[in-house]
Amino acid sequence: MDFDLSPEQQQLFDAITRWAEKDYGFETRKKIIHSDSGHSELAWQALAELGVLALPIPAEHDGFDGTAIDQMVVMQALGRALIIEPVFATLLGVEFLKLAGEQGALLSNVGAGEIKLACALSERQSRHELHNITLSATRSGEGWVLSGEKVNVLHAAQADYLIVSARSSGNARDTAGISLFVVPVDSTGISLHESRTNDGMRTATVHFNHVHVTKETLLGKESHGGDMLDAAADHGVSLLCSEALGVMEALQAATLEYIRNRQQFGVPIGKFQVLQHRMADMFMHLEQARSMTMLAAVKVASADATERRRVVSAAKARVGQAMKFIGQQAVQLHGGMGVTNEMLAAHYFKRLSAIELTLGDTDHHLHRFIDQPGFASAD
Repeated sequence: MDFDLSPEQQQLFDAITRWAEKDYGFETRKKIIHSDSGHSELAWQALAELGVLALPIPAEHDGFDGTAIDQMVVMQALGRALIIEPVFATLLGVEFLKLAGEQGALLSNVGAGEIKLACALSERQSRHELHNITLSATRSGEGWVLSGEKVNVLHAAQADYLIVSARSSGNARDTAGISLFVVPVDSTGISLHESRTNDGMRTATVHFNHVHVTKETLLGKESHGGDMLDAAADHGVSLLCSEALGVMEALQAATLEYIRNRQQFGVPIGKFQVLQHRMADMFMHLEQARSMTMLAAVKVASADATERRRVVSAAKARVGQAMKFIGQQAVQLHGGMGVTNEMLAAHYFKRLSAIELTLGDTDHHLHRFIDQPGFASAD
């Protein structure tokens, strides 16, 4: 597979990298994590000016018509810099709006950096099954009333709008009967309980207490949002794999630098052959993850839903295995310092651990891959 970026993609990657090195260093990141808001408006506007937010927006809505591969480049660069801004949540929300259509005004505002999005998809009982929904959408005149709870909503308190999955008909685990809505966070009846995640980001439990929404908030058709939910979630998985790739690249480089400088018995520990073997194994995991991430970015927009699910789940599973191996080896090679907040390696490892659990862990995607048609044929 050709891993070379186009000149435009390389320029965007380099621009994000330069900005992060100059304005989003380790100390700056720590201050943002411990701030009241949990994010930086200055950083958000800088990302908007770099074109990160407008990249996936269609040209007719003031965007750049970026592909999934273009977004892979962005997420890889942001992963390297350990950006904690709500970029992933917003880009995932953009995918919902694009699939639904007729959301040009919101898309334009996102691209300009004027609004942020968050996706309220998970519930307490659902774990990784996004179709397991009990939050109800009940008809009320020409609109609906939303009642229920969503958990682990990444960047909900920083968002202006929530993409909400709701049950408008059928039973909790049915793939049919799902409706999707784009709801202002400040709507009457919405309350949030925010908390900080292990990797420094913010998440929230969102309560919907008889929230009245209009017909304009419906994304797509009533009770036919299951396929859109599935497709958008796969796009989100592709974004996460790309971010993880950037994190692993940075962690690999940091570990290599450490063993070159850390001395024991008068020589750098990188001279020890057993540690060189570990670094070689880490490199092989990284390159296999890179290949699968690029394949997922190519196939995530496939019209064949079965092929899309198979490739995306294979990528998340393989990247998950690489994240675990590279993260654990890096921590061990850093010694006791590898788990302290003073070391950047610990923060990389925490972010990888969080990505593993987002939109389905390795085991979930292995089972999903196996369940796709054509995996095994009867004798």
